[in-house]
Amino acid sequence: MQQRRMSWSELERLVADVEASCDLQQILRRCRSRQELLLSARRLGYRVTRTDLQNAWLEHQHGQRTTDHDDHLCSVSAGS
Repeated sequence: MQQRRMSWSELERLVADVEASCDLQQILRRCRSRQELLLSARRLGYRVTRTDLQNAWLEHQHGQRTTDHDDHLCSVSAGS
């Protein structure tokens, strides 16, 4: 479990660094697959795993669905 937290914190650090750096954004935009993204991140010194990327994507998808559902509920309530 400790390894998962460590690599997850690395993913969070990568995201924060990419949000703050146009250079990193350009480098990672060139990646055409998750595997390329992982390799690039590792070359840049981030210890990110495939599982981290997959879990982050799933959390993002779940957050999107929750937001869409909440928006729908608000519009239905406002229309009542």
